[in-house]
Amino acid sequence: MIELIATATFGLEAVVKRELTDLGYEDLKVENGKVTFQGTEKDIPKANIWLRTADRVLLKMGEFKALSFEELFEKTKSLPWEQWITEDGNFVVEGKSIDSKLFSVSDCQRIVEKAVVEKLRTKYHVDWFEKTGPKFTIEVALLKDVATLTIDTSGEGLHKRGYRDRQGDAPIKETLAAAMLLLSYWNKERVLFDPFCGSGTIPIEAAMIGKNMAPGLERDFAAEKWPRVKKEYWSEARREALRLMDTESKLHILGCDIDRKSILRARDNAANFGLEDDIAFFIKDFRDADLNNEYGVVVTNPPYGERIGEKAEIEELYRDLGTKFKELDTWSVYVITSNEDFEKLYGKKANRKRKLYNGRIKVDYYQYYGPRPPKDV
Repeated sequence: MIELIATATFGLEAVVKRELTDLGYEDLKVENGKVTFQGTEKDIPKANIWLRTADRVLLKMGEFKALSFEELFEKTKSLPWEQWITEDGNFVVEGKSIDSKLFSVSDCQRIVEKAVVEKLRTKYHVDWFEKTGPKFTIEVALLKDVATLTIDTSGEGLHKRGYRDRQGDAPIKETLAAAMLLLSYWNKERVLFDPFCGSGTIPIEAAMIGKNMAPGLERDFAAEKWPRVKKEYWSEARREALRLMDTESKLHILGCDIDRKSILRARDNAANFGLEDDIAFFIKDFRDADLNNEYGVVVTNPPYGERIGEKAEIEELYRDLGTKFKELDTWSVYVITSNEDFEKLYGKKANRKRKLYNGRIKVDYYQYYGPRPPKDV
């Protein structure tokens, strides 16, 4: 058995845990910014290909208390690096330190690299490592004097699905968009509307969820080049993901924006994953959008008004949003914004408010629950 860590943006740990539970994992350990779970080498492809809301999947090499550089060196050296890193492995060490006696990140990185080199020398009997082979990104993370040593199996962050080759001015990360949808009461039977869709991230993530399309199906991962994670494990995981895809369901997903270039980008992005027939993107001010009172769901990331001079315009926009959905009273509305006056401007207190981060911006996720739709809707 091996230990894996799914890292998460602050506030999304419970969503990542639910995803892992749905994938069949048990005995999950949830901490700030991460969920630890057990598996085998086959679970490296499975977790990377399927997780929608996690940032990365890390292989946990070890965890121990380290109060001195000598202790850090010896305990790092004792870990089984040679079981994973190849003789030509291109390994680099990254680090972070919070509330720890060993606070110099650069010194910690240097000590860990030295320890790994010493361990690999005992296996490969060489004095110099060419580092021309697969990439192994090692991280030493110190928190309150406890060092956690990991290797990144993902490579690029898991939000890089591969469909968004063109993005707008203020894109939302794919992982956060997926989390917003999973935290809502939307399902593939219901209408979904994003009135500020930009380059289409929320509608595209919804279409992928509706079709049970694995988010990592079309991309590469660092661990694909590791000999220990066999090529057939990746092939099997991808074949299984294709088998589980729902190609029959008819989705009702709408995205609008007043910016023409954004809508053109959104259509291109959807087409990159063959989702152009599942989402209707249109150029329109949301105030003019023709919506029926049909138990729909709004999930959106509107402008926040972070720039000087935008405040009055954004306040009017939030008031008009509240007016629009006051009339459409069977709809459920989910809005993420950094504007702390949102509820007052929208004209209604949210049923639930959740603190999250959109990149480095602290935001709240306002959740307004509409009535439960009749069974035939």
